Order: sequence, then structure tokens, then C-alpha cells
Amino acid sequence: MRFNAGGRPALPRYGHITALALDPVEKKPLYHWRPGSAILSLGFAGCNFFCPFCQNWRISRDADAAGRPVSPEELIARAQEAGVSQIAYTYSEPLIHAEYLFDCMTAAGEAGMANVLVTNGSANPRAAEEILSLTSAANIDLKCFSEKTYREILGGDFDTVKNFIRCACGLGVHVEITTLVVPGLNDAEPELDRLADFIAGLAESAVHPGMAGMDDALRNDASYPPPWHLTAYHPDYRWTVPPPTGKNLHAAACRARRKLPFVYTGNTGGENTTACLCCGAVLAARQGFRVNAGGLVKRGGRWHCAACGAPAPFRG
Repeated sequence: MRFNAGGRPALPRYGHITALALDPVEKKPLYHWRPGSAILSLGFAGCNFFCPFCQNWRISRDADAAGRPVSPEELIARAQEAGVSQIAYTYSEPLIHAEYLFDCMTAAGEAGMANVLVTNGSANPRAAEEILSLTSAANIDLKCFSEKTYREILGGDFDTVKNFIRCACGLGVHVEITTLVVPGLNDAEPELDRLADFIAGLAESAVHPGMAGMDDALRNDASYPPPWHLTAYHPDYRWTVPPPTGKNLHAAACRARRKLPFVYTGNTGGENTTACLCCGAVLAARQGFRVNAGGLVKRGGRWHCAACGAPAPFRG
């Protein structure tokens, strides 16, 4: 993606986009961010991980995947034409295109648009902070809870990913976490329990020295750990084990809810509901990417339960 050409940096794939589509925000997946809204999503080529079960390997494993150049200016214009106020950097790994990402995110922010990052979270601290300071919401993959698996199977670094997630929470980014559940790799109860414990602890990591200067919405959100999406893998690329059953994924989600208030399942076709933690009323009911958010009302820029008026754990 970048190399030294006679002492000058070269970016041969700057702005090379493999996909540009209008998606529901729930597809990212983001369940607690601007429910029911549309988002302009752009995809890239290549990845800095080597997951043998990659669900998007046709673009992640091919740095020359078919696409076309899209300038930051064209991207903003396309979003404005579509009538959306947010852009997602997604599909393959956006962080390996950090220079382009920074330019697009800066332009989007100047145009009053929100930036959404969908990423594996593999970036060093300086780059992470620079990109996350321009990010409104992020869905970050937490693929397992094993340094060995990250190093030997995925080609990544576990501590780097954990630090990226902590950095995002500490900067006030709206964070949701996804784990692709792969039988025999990361679906054992002890490992899922460790993942749940780490996510539960993120509520504390979001309470940083600058919290006193934050608005009420951010302080409120810091009291909840990020929503966790347990998504069913399907056999693809070089991995052929059968996918998890809907029953097993549901059981894993129920177990995780002993420690986390918001756990969802994906790729199973089931319903995912968010209930008010104060009165139990349904705030949002989802079937696939369709959502009924009739249990939410927005007052003063903040989401509330329509039934009891309590602040709801939604942003945007």
C-alpha cells in the first residue's frame, strides 16, 4: 500500500475504492448509533491480517481488486447527493489506507458529516489516536482472546487491538465490538467469558481525566460497556468447519448477558431487541437489518425511552 520511491513516499492505491454503496447503519453492525439511518459505505482492497476464514477474502486478499479511484471531494459529493450525513469506511481493512482515510475523514468533518470506522483495530498508538480523533462511531473486531491465535493464525497482535479499543473508548468514540464466532477457534465458553470480561471493563476505561469536560451524553454512555455482536462465521476462503448453529450462538449470547447489558447475534436471521434498562420497554426491535425504533424519542439531541423517559444508550 505504500513504499519508498527514491526517498519519497509512494501510495499507488491511494483512493482506490472497491465498493461504494448506501447501507443501513445496522449492517456495519452498529445497533446503538443513529438507529434506522442510511450510511454511505466505501470499501478498500487489502488487509494487514491473514485470517484463513476471511468472509470478504476476494478484496482483502487482493491488493489489486477491481475498483476505481474516488477522491475525498467526490466521496463527500456522493454522500450529499444521497442525502446522508455519515460515511462508513468498511468492507476490507480501512486502516492500511490511513493517508486517504485521514483526508476523507477531515473533509467529511468539515462538511458536517459523521465518520464511521469498521476495522480490525490494528494500528500503533499515534496513528490510532490521529484517526480516532476524527471518528464518531466505530465497530471494532475483537476476534478472540488469545495472543497465540492472533499471532499464529490471524497475523496480528492482540495487545495492539486491545489498546486500540481502549483508545477509542477513552476518546469518546461510540464503540461497538464484533466477534466472528468460529467453531473450534474461539467459541469455547472460557474464551467467550474472557472476551465478555474485557468488554465489561471498557466502561471503566472510558472514564478518563477529560470526562469532567464532557457533555452529559458522553458521561452517561461511559457507564455502559460497548454492545457486543456475536456473529456466525460461514465456511469461506481456507476454513471449512461447519458454522455455529443458531442455538449455540443464542446460548453464547445468553451467557454473555450475565456480564453485559447489550449482546446481539448476527448472521442467524433471528431478532435482536434492545430493552430499556429502567422499565424493560422495547426501545428497538431488529429483524436482520430492518429496525423498528418506535420505543425511542429524541429530545435535546439525546435519545430517551418513549415509555418512561429514561436516557437510552444510543448515540448520534
